[in-house]
Amino acid sequence: MTDRWAPVALVLVSHSRALAEGTVEVAAQMAPGVRLVAAGGTDDGRLGTSFDRVDTAVRDATSDGRSAVVVADLGSAVLTSEAVVEMLDEHLAARVRIADAPFVEGAVAAAVTAHGKADLAAVLASAHAAAATFRPAPGGPDVPSARPAAAIESLGAVPVAAPPSVPATAPTVAPDGSVQASAALRNPLGLHARPAALIVRMLAHYDARVQVNGVNAASVLELMKLGATRDDVLTITAQGPQASEAVERLVADVEAGFGEV
Repeated sequence: MTDRWAPVALVLVSHSRALAEGTVEVAAQMAPGVRLVAAGGTDDGRLGTSFDRVDTAVRDATSDGRSAVVVADLGSAVLTSEAVVEMLDEHLAARVRIADAPFVEGAVAAAVTAHGKADLAAVLASAHAAAATFRPAPGGPDVPSARPAAAIESLGAVPVAAPPSVPATAPTVAPDGSVQASAALRNPLGLHARPAALIVRMLAHYDARVQVNGVNAASVLELMKLGATRDDVLTITAQGPQASEAVERLVADVEAGFGEV
């Protein structure tokens, strides 16, 4: 295994070749350096799944010794993936896991986690968590506070100039030892997919547990669910040995508009 790729790859199994390849394209923008392999459609190009295509994709993703998480779109794609894993030799099968996750959201969340050099269990858990991220709370509305599909579409949007924002507050230490600060979003599109992924990838380098407006800043989907837009104030709270450094870096990135202003 070379250092070019993260230690965990993703195999995206869909009934549609276009959907599998499109999801790879989106995830690759948010998590460069993660090996992403699409296995979509049948051997003759129709909608459906192919044992051979999935088997080839899994072997390709793991060919240099890395592990792989498989994300499938519908029930029969899951069944095909399970059949493939069952036929692998035990040493290879031990490095492959099938995620129970929404296809696009699970793939994006897992890819961003894998980018931080996370292990197989952590990448799998990130994909699984995507299912709960946008699940309505009991008695709550049936739609999430932010639309992930719309946020992902904004990856290719053209930024415009941002108006002056509220100045960031200097980090302070709370009685419980946590470090806190706040900063207003300056980038025109707010906390959409790209900056959310940048936050997660950046924080992976710090030994700190960070929350933004009360949600886990290690989850790209939790950040997107905030639906924060330009001029919204982000309250950043961190604990851990590198809490101060993590907060200072995140405040600086917010103030810089994540490179979009």
